Amino acid sequence: MLKKILANTRLAEIFKNVKFTKPEIKFKRSAESLRHLRENLNSHLSQDLHINVDKSIKKEFYRKLIHLSSLWIPALIYFTHKGLAIVIFSTIFLGDAILEYGNYKRWPWARKSFGLIFFKTLRKKETNRNMFQVSGSMYVLFSAIICTMFFSKPIAVVALTIMLISDTCAALFGKAYGTRHLRNNKTLEGTTALFVSALMIVVLFNPILPVTYASILACAAATFAEMYEDKIEIDDNLSIPLFTGLILSILG
Repeated sequence: MLKKILANTRLAEIFKNVKFTKPEIKFKRSAESLRHLRENLNSHLSQDLHINVDKSIKKEFYRKLIHLSSLWIPALIYFTHKGLAIVIFSTIFLGDAILEYGNYKRWPWARKSFGLIFFKTLRKKETNRNMFQVSGSMYVLFSAIICTMFFSKPIAVVALTIMLISDTCAALFGKAYGTRHLRNNKTLEGTTALFVSALMIVVLFNPILPVTYASILACAAATFAEMYEDKIEIDDNLSIPLFTGLILSILG
């Protein structure tokens, strides 16, 4: 229509060489900026609508169910001889290490076995194929060995039970009800669940380990270890029982 109008005017000569093309608009955004945009959107939706966005509660529940199944570890420590417990933990630890290294090296039997046992429980950092990354199970077993060797039976049992149960409470409550973010992926609801559940555990174990001010400090230390896992650079499956056990041993 515009070309017809120009053709009947003196301006036709001026615009005869002008080509009218459809404007092409491109929006370029880096992958990093898109990730931040998605995280901000999810955060606002969570805060304004009180819902959880893009959080796989089902996967987290499955992971933590496996986590809770490791409660046999503190039970074994309490009801067996220290030396026997260390031998059992070390044997399983060595087998797990071979399996995980075999999976990294793509040994067929190891990849198949590892996938059947651990696939649904792996965190994002544990699926990185650029370097060998151990799973949380190895940290749990290593914690069991260290706690059994250096702490008394009651302290080792309490420290490992807090790691297994309270960390589970933190993850599940954070996924299901977490709306108030403290730092990274940690929420006020999840952090509170960890601290309260840790206090309940030390109270339940009062017959074998009396509750003192050191018990409260130990629960706070466990909460700190979980919240600042990235700063400490120690997996919380190891840092929680170590922090808890050290405070109970020194101040208890």
